[in-house]
Amino acid sequence: MLGPVAAGLAGTLLPAFGYLPAAGLSTLSLDPFRSLLDWPGLGAATRLSVSTGLLATALALAAVTLLFAGWSGTRAFRVLERLLSPLLSVPHAAMAFGLAFLIAPSGWIARALSPWATGWERPPDLLIVHDQLGLAMVAGLVAKEMPFLMLMGLAAMGQADATRRMRVAQAAGYGRVAGWLKSVFPAIYAQIRLPVYVVLAYSMSVVDVALILGPSTPPPLSVQVVRWMADPDLAMRLTASAAAMLQLALVIAALILWRAGEWAVARLGQAWIARGGRGRAADQLLRPLGVVAGAFSALAVLGGIACLAVWSFAGFWGFPDPLPNGFDMRSWARHGPEAWQATGATALIAGIATALALILVIGCLEAEYRRDRALTQAGLWLVYLPLVVPQIAFLPGLQTLFLTFGLTAGTIPVVIAHLVFVLPYIFLSLGDPWRAWEPRTGIVARALGTSPSGVLWRVRLPMLARPILTAAAVGIAVSVGQYLPTLLAGGGRVATLTTEAVALASGGDRRAIGVYGVAQTLVAMVPFAAALLIPALLWRNRRGMHG
Repeated sequence: MLGPVAAGLAGTLLPAFGYLPAAGLSTLSLDPFRSLLDWPGLGAATRLSVSTGLLATALALAAVTLLFAGWSGTRAFRVLERLLSPLLSVPHAAMAFGLAFLIAPSGWIARALSPWATGWERPPDLLIVHDQLGLAMVAGLVAKEMPFLMLMGLAAMGQADATRRMRVAQAAGYGRVAGWLKSVFPAIYAQIRLPVYVVLAYSMSVVDVALILGPSTPPPLSVQVVRWMADPDLAMRLTASAAAMLQLALVIAALILWRAGEWAVARLGQAWIARGGRGRAADQLLRPLGVVAGAFSALAVLGGIACLAVWSFAGFWGFPDPLPNGFDMRSWARHGPEAWQATGATALIAGIATALALILVIGCLEAEYRRDRALTQAGLWLVYLPLVVPQIAFLPGLQTLFLTFGLTAGTIPVVIAHLVFVLPYIFLSLGDPWRAWEPRTGIVARALGTSPSGVLWRVRLPMLARPILTAAAVGIAVSVGQYLPTLLAGGGRVATLTTEAVALASGGDRRAIGVYGVAQTLVAMVPFAAALLIPALLWRNRRGMHG
């Protein structure tokens, strides 16, 4: 994890100071930063990156916290748990397109309310998507990051002994929300702090969601960096490197600010706990807010995908009709062959990257088990490193490194770039189930004469088939959704469903976008279905393996 990130940062830092031997520049200079400061949109782009990132992270964390505090352990919460896999598997680009089709002035929501509620006979002239404050982009990030934080929270719940903590709090007369916030949340947040940092770094530097939902004049800083990277003028590449370093500095500053906010909230929380208020009245207000937040995430993602599916089969669809006049296969016939080729490339890259990541992660976890030495906090930071460091800060340098070693644009550099991001998610998905495996099973197998490798291949891996397949599904979903690594490492020559879908954003062809969005979602969701189906068939006669 450290190697690609460090090499990528070095490959971005040197051009930021004017050193790019490939362009005949071998002396250090501050000209790239001067060029960056001369760009008139720098202030607005910087403010957009910081404000949207901080706001999206704070809202997503607050929504997940209210959802856990008010509804954990209830039937409604279990329904949302079951929706986690489809919500997590939907790629960011597909979700962003779906949300845009829902909330646009001519979107599904406006059609459903017109003309009987709004009086609109034609789409209103409102700037909802691509608004200057980036609110649509924030909404998309909140809807997509909530399932991730919820999954991390669920993993932390068992380790925090949340059930017994809540029993004690409720026995002392605390309301449900206040009791959870006072007794459970501090222990939960201590374990999900790193995932929260990941969400903050990603939200500040995301490119594909910003291209689809964010403002364009000027865009967020990360989008402008990509535009400069694609400029044929090499001087613009130097400016892009300087802007990437600025993006890294902004993320570091935001993380420091967030850490200071944690300290302030902790002090306020201690004073709030010491006052001893039971907070029962707050349940009537905060519990509905929690379920509304959860429903927003589910409806925004699933409703958006449904809208993409309708558009992909839609015939003529005039405003304000809630549904098209008819459905046909013309869009799939027109765009299907290109989408099928992109699907093959997407599946190939995702499959190779996920297989390599599984081999590395299983090797690491098995080494932990055999040496009885768990991963340290520093090691965990290394796992998270590619997720905390902005992609735009080190991927340009990694691209330069690939070119230096003769890895020109193609599938191999893209697979390596995807592996950097797939491996951490597979490690996080598989780590807890691997460590929770009953070690006495291995002791029994060893006592019967099985070698350590035999325990791994004949006992442990079969018993952990479900979590391994689930981790593989997570890895494939992560790879399918990678836009910037594919664009930069592939030199714009590797066409995947994500890169093709984002390229269609400027064209506005909703039917074509619907085809690619649906195909992208299906490629990401099929592995999750397989992760549920294969173990059920494999262990259909062994009830004890169904858990």
